[in-house]
Parts: sequence; structure tokens; C-alpha cells
Amino acid sequence: MDISENIKKYREELPENVKLVAISKTKPNEDILKAYRAGQRIFGENKIQEMTDKQEELPQDIEWHMVGHVQRNKVKYMASFVSLIHAVDSLKLLKEINKRAKQNERTINCLLQIKIAEEDSKFGISKEEAREILESEAYSKMKNVRIIGLMGMATFTDDEEQVRQEFSFLKKVMDEFQKDFPELTELSMGMSGDYKIAVECGSTMVRIGSSIFGARNYN
Repeated sequence: MDISENIKKYREELPENVKLVAISKTKPNEDILKAYRAGQRIFGENKIQEMTDKQEELPQDIEWHMVGHVQRNKVKYMASFVSLIHAVDSLKLLKEINKRAKQNERTINCLLQIKIAEEDSKFGISKEEAREILESEAYSKMKNVRIIGLMGMATFTDDEEQVRQEFSFLKKVMDEFQKDFPELTELSMGMSGDYKIAVECGSTMVRIGSSIFGARNYN
């Protein structure tokens, strides 16, 4: 696996308006540095502790994205540096992020995770619940958190038509929401196996891990 070649390939292939989030979970710092030297600056992690450890040791101009499910009691560990939280799925979590961001005198950008897959294992909220959060008085009073878009994960399947339908649905939700909430600009959808379909369906942010860094080692 030539990490820098892979980064170059994706940067050349992806349209200009699509950001590449290199998913570096379980990967050692030297792999991240190879991608960094190839010009990559946005990295995604799914465990807060791992991301915090890496953030302390790696270049400070890296933009860290939290892409995994977030436990409220761990928000405080990343609040001083996290750049974008992809998977916000409740008002309670948003309140906690706002509180911790305030303590660090900063504003944290977030995406609402919409459940578009049929699998039960995927987190996320419905379109209606997302709208409720955006329209809530509680959110309107939050000064240190900003919802800038939506995120979704398609069903893990070889059925490209199903994946396309799920991504198209999310894009439709995004278009609908943008009429009332023009500040929503980011649509995070697409991973190593389905990013091409996601880009065709209007994604502005793809999360690529194994195709850049190789298969993950969970030991």
C-alpha cells in the first residue's frame, strides 16, 4: 500500500468541491505522517481516546474529524481541538458539545447523522427528528456549536441501486433543509466501497480509510 500515491489518486479523482477525510482509525502515526506529507490535512477517527493521543503527537495543523458514535461523557477530551463531529444524533449530545466548546472558548462544527441504511446496527435519527433539533429553541440558544450539514451511512451491500437510493434520499433531505437552513453546506456520505456513488449523488465529503491505508488491524 503506497499511502502517498493513494492520497494523490483521490485528490486527482475527487471533484474540487468534495473534501477527502482520511480515516486513520487503528493506524499508527507514521502512516498518518505519510498521508500528511502527501498533502492530506483532514483525518477522521472513531475513538476519542485514540484521536486525542494522536492529536498530541502529530502536526498541529491537522484538522481532526470525529466520525464514530460519540458518548457524551467523552466529549470533554476532544473539545479543545476537534474540528468537525460527523455523527450527532441527539439534542442531549449537542448540548454537551456546546457546553464543552464553551469551556474551551471555541465553536465546534457538527453534522446531524440521518439514518438512511436498513441495518439496525447503524446509528442516526430520522429526517423529522433532525428538523426538530434544527428548529428547537434549545439549539437556537447554543452559541458554541454550529450544525453545518448532514451525514449518512448507506447499507453495507453490493446492491448499488439500493446504495444510490439511500444517498439520493439524503441529498433530497439536504436540499429540503437548505431552503430553511442555508447554513447547511456539508453532506458527508461515501466510504471506500461506495464513495463514487456518493459523489454522484451530491456528497461534499467522503470518508476513505482502507483504500488509503490498507486493511485495518483491530488486534
